[in-house]
Amino acid sequence: MASTDKFLQIIKDGYFFKGASIDIGAATLDGECFPEAKIRIPLRTVNRHGLIAGATGTGKTKSLQLFAEQLAQNGVPSLLMDIKGDLSGIAASGECNEKVESRHEKIGIDWNPEACTVEFLTLSTEKGARLRATILEFGPVLFSKMLGLNETQTGAVAVLFKYCDDNALPLLDLKDLKKVLQYIMNEGKDDLKSEYGLITSTTMGSIMRKVVELEQQGADIFFGEKSFEVEDLLRVDENGRGIVNIVRLSDVQDRPKLFSTFILQLLAEIYSTFPEMGDVEQPKLVLFIDEAHLVFEEATSALLNQIETIIKLIRSKGVGIYFITQNPADVPESVLGQLGMKIQHALRAFTAKDRKSIKTAAENYPESEFYDVSNMLTELGIGEAFVTVLSEKGTPTPLVHTLMRAPQSRMDVLTTDEIDSIVNQSHLVRKYNEVIDRESAYEILTKKLEATFGETESEASEPKKAEKGILQTVLDSSITKQVGRSLAREITRGILGVLGIGGNRKGKGLFG
Repeated sequence: MASTDKFLQIIKDGYFFKGASIDIGAATLDGECFPEAKIRIPLRTVNRHGLIAGATGTGKTKSLQLFAEQLAQNGVPSLLMDIKGDLSGIAASGECNEKVESRHEKIGIDWNPEACTVEFLTLSTEKGARLRATILEFGPVLFSKMLGLNETQTGAVAVLFKYCDDNALPLLDLKDLKKVLQYIMNEGKDDLKSEYGLITSTTMGSIMRKVVELEQQGADIFFGEKSFEVEDLLRVDENGRGIVNIVRLSDVQDRPKLFSTFILQLLAEIYSTFPEMGDVEQPKLVLFIDEAHLVFEEATSALLNQIETIIKLIRSKGVGIYFITQNPADVPESVLGQLGMKIQHALRAFTAKDRKSIKTAAENYPESEFYDVSNMLTELGIGEAFVTVLSEKGTPTPLVHTLMRAPQSRMDVLTTDEIDSIVNQSHLVRKYNEVIDRESAYEILTKKLEATFGETESEASEPKKAEKGILQTVLDSSITKQVGRSLAREITRGILGVLGIGGNRKGKGLFG
């Protein structure tokens, strides 16, 4: 009894917070659940990032769903990466059953069915608002890291961006980039050499192959206009509840490079766009990255360093990032060490390697005098987890075996008609799903080549004048606004020293 009293006192003290918090369940010891010992997450430290881990079928997706809907009720919007296609049900009210009633009676929390306001987004042809970005917005350094280029190739890409900048050739999509590469390997080779020095055809050919590889993973759909504005992720509904933005990604599981490219660009855009907030009472936005191993398994060391840096700094923007994966080992240690909240569901031990992995996983959590963590990790039931969070003072709370509450939204997927209904009413779909293919590097260079090689000398003199008109049109058109907006972001990134793009275009250019 004394041990139980001590346990309850430690848990009550460890999970008592003065500021706003959300209840996720109740403490359990030796098979008994204690409703008086609620397990809470303080909103003040949600931007310190976290991990939700566990084997397939142990309840980690439901924990994600529960967490997102509780944030929404507190006015915090979120962005969910739906790799498996099983998160759409958060848009509909749940249905009570005996299991839900029994669980909530044990943990002492009322259960009421409630739907969240949801916005569906997509990287591909799935239903939802299209997510796009231009190559110009990536900038040469980030784009090179995404392709896994070496130092020489990265320098060549920087020259290529500078050449396009100086010659008013906007780089919006992969079609633009491929056209520029072809041009400077052939007709524009002498022009490039006289102005910027020699770049070997071998280097340019290697970059082209990397671009084609990316294109084959479907990135041609992602690059282009209209660029998605990350401020649209911060919306709340008419009742002041945070909107849950769900990126439908079930058709990109076999294209990890596209997925990791999107994640890195999104984090970079958020970091360069959102203002500094310092310590806040609750986060501005929370990102949940399901199947997190897809982000890391294809990433180069340079890319991993970039991700690590952004995760370190982005919390000052009021943004929390949560990785959902089967095993904590899927997340690099440099990133894992920055994750303040951990919800660990059961792990399965089928081999000696599995047992070693479980022992390693147990060492990632605070020591406990009440649990044999490494043994219990294989015995946790569905919807049970070991939990530790950061207190309002930034210190880890005691590790506790938690009986998690059930989501209040539907624990199943929406029907096709229900998804269509949400998409058809979406303001973001109307804003972003129009296909825009403005005059950019591809069209400008194509016309230039046609003027040079497709006309007689007398006829060719007129297209040169027309070309000047084309360039002037570009400078005067709305595409210039896009370039200007992208430039501002690149300068911001350079000043902050995160994404390696310095200087400005009117002064020193991309190398300042």
